[in-house]
Amino acid sequence: MPRIALIPGDGIGVEVVREARRVLEFVSEAEGVPFELVEWDLGADRFLRDGITITEDEFVSLDRDHDAVLLGALGDPRVPSNQHAKDILLGMRFKLDLYVNFRPCVLISPELSPLAAVSPLRLEIFRENTEGEYTGMGGVTRKNTPDEVAIQENLATRHGVERIIRAAFQFAESRGRDRVTLVDKANVMRYVGDLWRRTFSDVASEYADIEVDEMYVDAMAMDLVRRPERYQVLVTSNLFGDIISDLAAEITGGLGMAPSANVHPGRNVLFEPVHGSAPDIAGQGKANPIGAIRCVALMMDHFGYYAAGDHIEAAVLSAYKMGQVTPDIGGKFSTTETATAIIEHIRVAYAASA
Repeated sequence: MPRIALIPGDGIGVEVVREARRVLEFVSEAEGVPFELVEWDLGADRFLRDGITITEDEFVSLDRDHDAVLLGALGDPRVPSNQHAKDILLGMRFKLDLYVNFRPCVLISPELSPLAAVSPLRLEIFRENTEGEYTGMGGVTRKNTPDEVAIQENLATRHGVERIIRAAFQFAESRGRDRVTLVDKANVMRYVGDLWRRTFSDVASEYADIEVDEMYVDAMAMDLVRRPERYQVLVTSNLFGDIISDLAAEITGGLGMAPSANVHPGRNVLFEPVHGSAPDIAGQGKANPIGAIRCVALMMDHFGYYAAGDHIEAAVLSAYKMGQVTPDIGGKFSTTETATAIIEHIRVAYAASA
C-alpha cells in the first residue's frame, strides 16, 4: 500500500492540496488501490507556533516510512526570512537526495499560451536538483561596508552532472522522444560548462537514435518564445533549470497549470505544483488547483497506474474546454468547483472504460 505524506504548507497550498487529495482518493478507489494518506503539519503556522521548521527525525520518516510526498506551497509574509520554506523544501531535496527535478510543461489548448499561433507543445525539463549555486557555498566579507565582497559558488561534480543527464536520456528513450537538448552557459562558465558538455557528449554516445544539441541559456530563453516546438527534453543545471522551467510553464498555460516531481529514482519522490503560496489570494477560492491535480497524475504514472494518470490529464482538458476552471485561465469556477468538475470527468472516463 503506497503511503503518501501530504504537506499542505502555506497560503493556497492548503487549498490546492485539499482538492488534489480528493482527486487522489477518487482514483485510488477507482483503481482499487488503497493509498494511505498522512497529513503533516509542516509550514509557517507550526514554525510561528513552535519555532520548529522540520526535524532530522521527520526527514528520516519521510524517507523511510513514506513512498511519496505531495507538497502544496511554502512561503508566508509572517516569516520574512522564509526560513521554514528553505529548511523544508531545500532540506528534502538535499537530505533525500532528490536529484531529478522533473518539470513537464504541456500546452493543452493553444489559447492558453501567450504566444501567437503556437502548435501543441510538450516540453519536459530535467533540472539538476542538488548542486549548483543552491548548495549555499560561498561567503561574505566586509559586510555593510563600501568594500563588501560576496561570493556564491557553483558546485558541479561529475557524479551529479552525469546522473541527471543520464536520467534525461533514459526518459527520452522510454517515452519515444527523439531530441535531448543541453542548456548551459559554457562560453562564460568555462570549467563547469566544460564538465557539463563533456559529460553530455559521453552519455549521448550511448543513445545513437536520439538527436542532441546544446544551447546557451540566454539563446534558449529567446528560442522558447520564438520556436518552442523545436524542443522536447531539456536537461540543465539547478539555477538555469529554475529559470527556464518557469518560462516554459508560462508559455504552456501559466504556473497554475504546472506540476513537478523531485525524484531519486527507486527511492523517494516529492511532488509539488510549481506555483508559490500566493498569500494575496489565499482563502478566497481563487487558486487554480490544476497544477496540484496534475501532480496526482504524475504520481499515478510514478506508481505504474498509467490509465489513472491519463484519465486525470484528459479530465483537466475536458474541464478547461467546458469553462469549468478558475478565473486565471478564463473560467468562473472556484478552486473546489474546478476540482469537483475534474473528478466528474474522471468518473465518466472510468465508466466508459468499464
